[in-house]
Amino acid sequence: MNGHTDTVDLDGLVDRYLDIWNDTDPAARREKIDTLFAGDGRYVDPLATARGRGEFDELVAGAQRQFAGLTFRRGRVFDAHHDLARFTWELAADRDAEPIAVGFDVVEVDGTGRIHRVSGFLDVVPA
Repeated sequence: MNGHTDTVDLDGLVDRYLDIWNDTDPAARREKIDTLFAGDGRYVDPLATARGRGEFDELVAGAQRQFAGLTFRRGRVFDAHHDLARFTWELAADRDAEPIAVGFDVVEVDGTGRIHRVSGFLDVVPA
């Protein structure tokens, strides 16, 4: 196979990415972002955009304030090839609760294995 999937664990990268969204300790979250994201990484979804680690950290902190007490979890879909992974996610009160939001993200990694771009899509959003 040709591409980063030979050397980058994209499945594990998705878990670490979602862990960022659930980490409410600002210092620990920022450390995870600095490790996982490229310095010029970009995040875009229908509601928000962020360029760079600082803007992404602010975006996550804002989502945590808006959805306090809720947790992002992986959905059922995961697929990866080359330097791309797509996966579904859910936002819910706990592991067994009905999600209030559902979406999917496409993550692209750079040559160092860090996230270069996240493109998010929303399938179900809170009313």
